[in-house]
Amino acid sequence: MPKEILIVDDEPDVVVPIQFLMEQQGYRVMAAERGEDALDLIYHYKPDLVILDIMLPGIDGYEVCEIIRLDLNYRDVKIMFLTAKGREVDIAKGLALGADAYLTKPFSNDEIVAKVKELLEKTHAETGKKR
Repeated sequence: MPKEILIVDDEPDVVVPIQFLMEQQGYRVMAAERGEDALDLIYHYKPDLVILDIMLPGIDGYEVCEIIRLDLNYRDVKIMFLTAKGREVDIAKGLALGADAYLTKPFSNDEIVAKVKELLEKTHAETGKKR
């Protein structure tokens, strides 16, 4: 069963190429433009990875991350911020809220594919361990 990725960004010119790239890698991809829609999809589908912009209409990416991290049922969902906010304070805040990775725009295709693979392989390795 292919891994599922949710892309959360309100800019179609960002979503469409990432969605295409991830589908080329064999992932099942969903997309949301608003934080509220992202939360609905996360609660309904529990994707393996959420690629999350910070600047969204309504609930922003920081809040989406925080809400998901506070719910123990979604602890194993990986979160990667993909945003134009590249200041050290922004990165520190994103990681402090529980993001597993933080990439800034613009990004290269190789960079995002490598980071997604790394995060999803980490998920597989963690779930394969006996606790």
